[in-house]
Amino acid sequence: MALVLAVGGCRCGDEPGLGGTREGFRPQEDAVDFGRVLEGEQARRQVTLLATARGGITVKAAADAPFSVAMPEVTVPGSGTATVEVVFTAGNGEAEGTLLLEGSGDTESVRLTGTGVRPKPCPVPQCRQARFDVESGECIESPQEDGAACIPESRCQENGRCASGVCVGTPRSCDDDNPCTVDSCSPTEGCVTSPVACPAPTRPCRVGLCDREEGCTEVDAADFTPCGSFDCKESNVCFKGSCIKAPTPEGTVCAPATACQGEGTCQDGECERPDAGDLEYVFRQELGGEPVAEDGGPVLLVQDGALFASVCGGDAGCRLVSFTSGGLLRFESPYPDGGARTLLAASDAGVVVLATEGLEGYAPRGDGARLWEAPYATMPPPPDSFADAGAWRGATGAGRVALTGEGDVWAYVDWWPLERGNDGGAVSLPGPLAARLVRLAGLGDDAGTRAFAGALETRGAAEPLGEGRLGLDVAGTVVSYRTDGWLAFLDAPDGGGTRMWSADLSDGGVSPFGSASLAVAGGRALVGAWAFVPMDGGSQARVDWDGGARTLVPLAEPALLPPEGAPGYLFARACGLADGGTCTPEEERVVLRAVDAETGRVRWEVDALPSQELPGTLHDATLVRGGAVGVLATAAQPDGPRVWFQLFAGGERLGMCPLPGHPRLAGAAFVDGRLHVVVERGGAWLLESYGVDGQAETGGWPQRHGGASGARRESPP
Repeated sequence: MALVLAVGGCRCGDEPGLGGTREGFRPQEDAVDFGRVLEGEQARRQVTLLATARGGITVKAAADAPFSVAMPEVTVPGSGTATVEVVFTAGNGEAEGTLLLEGSGDTESVRLTGTGVRPKPCPVPQCRQARFDVESGECIESPQEDGAACIPESRCQENGRCASGVCVGTPRSCDDDNPCTVDSCSPTEGCVTSPVACPAPTRPCRVGLCDREEGCTEVDAADFTPCGSFDCKESNVCFKGSCIKAPTPEGTVCAPATACQGEGTCQDGECERPDAGDLEYVFRQELGGEPVAEDGGPVLLVQDGALFASVCGGDAGCRLVSFTSGGLLRFESPYPDGGARTLLAASDAGVVVLATEGLEGYAPRGDGARLWEAPYATMPPPPDSFADAGAWRGATGAGRVALTGEGDVWAYVDWWPLERGNDGGAVSLPGPLAARLVRLAGLGDDAGTRAFAGALETRGAAEPLGEGRLGLDVAGTVVSYRTDGWLAFLDAPDGGGTRMWSADLSDGGVSPFGSASLAVAGGRALVGAWAFVPMDGGSQARVDWDGGARTLVPLAEPALLPPEGAPGYLFARACGLADGGTCTPEEERVVLRAVDAETGRVRWEVDALPSQELPGTLHDATLVRGGAVGVLATAAQPDGPRVWFQLFAGGERLGMCPLPGHPRLAGAAFVDGRLHVVVERGGAWLLESYGVDGQAETGGWPQRHGGASGARRESPP
């Protein structure tokens, strides 16, 4: 790099202000700013030196990094000027330094500043171009030249050319000149070809066939193609184009294989199936403690492939534990005070649990740390003046907490007035006198804070409210139901709440079937296991619980609805004593009913217990794709109870498979083709996973609490 010298003209004689022959100099600038410079590039500025005497002077120059000088020395002629070239090598951010100048015992300094600017990426779509502007720090975009070649976004266009900043192509032809194919174009896949669907044949042993020359024709079906009913004695099969009856060959498959049983084959005129074995677990993992759950609340939650349980015991005390879908431990997160919590629901925003003083949220990943807490006092309680109460106790829990798709928390909170007992302690009355809906933020810095509090619901100071249930439809509408017959719909898309409509379904008296149950799907609410209520305010359909000679007592849960909202699936205890007496638990049966949502009438009914002769217990159920219902139930056996997974459809049992051994079941969750269970074996609590028949339904309200995550929110189909 060259030193640039600017030498002033010669002045002869001692003019005023020039002094004598003594050497001296001074810089003309006190400070030099290099401005904004792209990172990695260099900028140059010149500092002018003025001679203060007639004699010339040699000046040494040096600068602090990231500044430097082009030449370390410069000679300033007497009574003239010279320049020092300073170089700034830009980094990222502001820089400051000093230019030091020394000559003839004098030292001068010049302040140096500059800003290095790291360029941001400037990605642009086709037919656009962009550059990074250093001064503004932004990308400046402009159209590319018209006519430049480009690739159209749609694969149904070709030969793209830029025009006014947009890639424009010509339509692609997908005609393959074959009359036996249907040709179309997909914007993402390009040309797509599918076979022509020929008309259905007029005879059972003919099949449609497309010929390139003749088009659709009919030909004989292959010999021994089934053409009618079939059993292991006689089959209707095609032979030379005609449907004939023929003996069924030995070994013909007559029943499909299941998760625990091989396929059946015809043997000596009968369909023989191998003995059913136990389900084989995919994984088995120690839970690390005893599961903690409310009565009817979730023991196990599944969200985005991760499994969650709340446990107590062992060295770690009470904690939230999480496993992968393959059974590997993800984290153990001890609760802050070591006390027990019960699971409520999970979303991508967090896992919501019930603590003694309110609700808490825990991270669903990482170390599972607590994210927020929301005490009942923030929800808020009724005023002390209401019902002449001096203090209130809040309560919520399973069935009364729902999560939005964004992770916000809706809670139905009951309030009990506290009275002083004889010993001076607080005593809670038998039932709540007030309740309200509350929405808590689920994400960000405001997580756990109240975003909305609904109006206080009451039924009079001395008349307790019924037990509440809460659910959300696919659009986020809040559905609130109480067992005293009160039903309300709240439109809350933005976090607030506007009541759409409400009704007292009891018609002045509590229905005998108004149990604490709610399912929402397909524009309907199935409330109390006794009524289908359209969410647009249409006429409700009461469930037909006529058991004929039997006495039926509906179960609150599970209550299931497919994505289309019909039919509804409900369970009931059935007692068939001829004299109308009360059955013992050993005499009771449990039935599953498919109920028409329009009329409330029974489509079909089936005994849901594994053994027709032995007593049993219903544990849980799930909808299975294809219109089936999976039921998990226990059957009492001489060597101890066994747990069975059964599959029902159309009033028939399609198959059943037992879990190995005689475990004590605490809870279950159904995901895809997996059954996850929490069981006790030999005094140890285990998490086990099994492959089962069918795929668990994900749309609608397919499981207790709406789904495996417990979010109590209708899922889209």
